Amino acid sequence: MNCPAFEDFVSHDRFSRYLAWAGGDRSRAVELYSVNAKVSEALYIPLQALEIALRNRIHHVASRLLIDELDVFWFDRPEFQLGARQAEQVAKAKRDLIDARKPVEPSRIVAAMTFGYWTAYFSSDYEELCRLGLHRIARTADGKALGRKQFTQPLLPLRMLRNRVAHHEPILDWSLDRHYSTMLRLLDWLSPPAALWCKENSRFESLYHRPQLCR
Repeated sequence: MNCPAFEDFVSHDRFSRYLAWAGGDRSRAVELYSVNAKVSEALYIPLQALEIALRNRIHHVASRLLIDELDVFWFDRPEFQLGARQAEQVAKAKRDLIDARKPVEPSRIVAAMTFGYWTAYFSSDYEELCRLGLHRIARTADGKALGRKQFTQPLLPLRMLRNRVAHHEPILDWSLDRHYSTMLRLLDWLSPPAALWCKENSRFESLYHRPQLCR
């Protein structure tokens, strides 16, 4: 491997992180970059499963909360727009559909929302909404309902991890095995079939062996 040429490809700023981890060994830094890319790829399935399960469960439960108001989309109600960014995302999704000459349908709008849109429903702003019905999105294996705070703590770092993976950032210094276990636990709560699918298809456990990083 021609390391100077590889550094040009990655960028010197980005490569410097791996070089520091490798204690200045450029060949080892390239190896760590490759490991980071492969692990990021392996995390795609659990991250995808979690985002899809979370958005679909919120969509299902929120729709049923307004089942007697069929002319109103749940995400247009003010109690679901306590954060300005959420209202902005919904408005943008509608504009994009209109510009693309596609039907402005709930399923299309839901699919356009970001992971941050969904995780925002577990902030303290939505405590009352969660208590009144949104808590029904998930249950433990013994049927016990879950509270807002049981999602808030794990979802924040997972959203950050998802964004780092999406932007090809270094993640080898994260406790990835712990975050993977957290994703499986949340999936078990949200959708046991999704958790099973993830376990059957994810290569993370067979691939990941936390590398030794120099400090």
